[in-house]
Amino acid sequence: MSKRYERLMKCYECFKAKVDFTPKIALILGSGLGDYADGIDIRATLDYKDIEGFPVSTAPGHKGRFVFGYVGEVPVVVMQGRVHYYEGYPMEDVVLPVRLMKLMGAEVLFVTNAAGGVNWHFECGDFMLINDQICMAPSPLIGENLDELGPRFPDMSEIYSKKLRDIVKKTARELDVPLREGVYIQLTGPNYESPSEVRMVRTLGADAVGMSTACEAIAANHMGMKTVGISCISNLACGVSNRPLSHAEVQETADRVAPLFKKLITASVQNIAKEL
Repeated sequence: MSKRYERLMKCYECFKAKVDFTPKIALILGSGLGDYADGIDIRATLDYKDIEGFPVSTAPGHKGRFVFGYVGEVPVVVMQGRVHYYEGYPMEDVVLPVRLMKLMGAEVLFVTNAAGGVNWHFECGDFMLINDQICMAPSPLIGENLDELGPRFPDMSEIYSKKLRDIVKKTARELDVPLREGVYIQLTGPNYESPSEVRMVRTLGADAVGMSTACEAIAANHMGMKTVGISCISNLACGVSNRPLSHAEVQETADRVAPLFKKLITASVQNIAKEL
């Protein structure tokens, strides 16, 4: 057994010793959605700092804990605060939570984030269903492969499940929630992108840019999890807008649209669970 897998199993054993719960769906909450977990039927919580060997989120507005409970009748595990590569953690630590949630029993990874709009047609407050991604951060699969979790060379032709995307699109129509669709690109951060970098990522085919998510989706896909993701376009990227970028603007937009975002997530989770 590799040291990387041993560490993961220590985290899992610590979880099992503290919480008796098996989720079906794993949710990672981005900026502005941190309090979503407070509104579900909570059965248990577990702070990251109380899990042996687990990385702790330092990003503003991220509580840093797992919340276990039910969205309707669907058992879920919710991450209130993710771990970012820009915080200085190795990529192995960044995706360790995803791998742990898979070991907990989660079949689906539902990722959310606040992202910068690169597509000229996007506006602040839009929701974008992620249909594909570009990862310009180091791959989380570099190094010794965890054969216990997945293959050395996993296929990435459908990182974001078409079936789950169709469910979310249908849910959005039923709720009359406008939903765009596009490609998400992850850069390392923590600095925002320059105008030339924004032109570059647009040329590459990106519609939204951020500092998370893509690496998590790669790790989930490696383990055979079905993944679906939604970005909240919290600001227009540099060069699309003339305004200087700030985290305060990101947070303000995310907070403003959070009630509608939560409504879409709740209904989507319930509809996805019916297909599992």
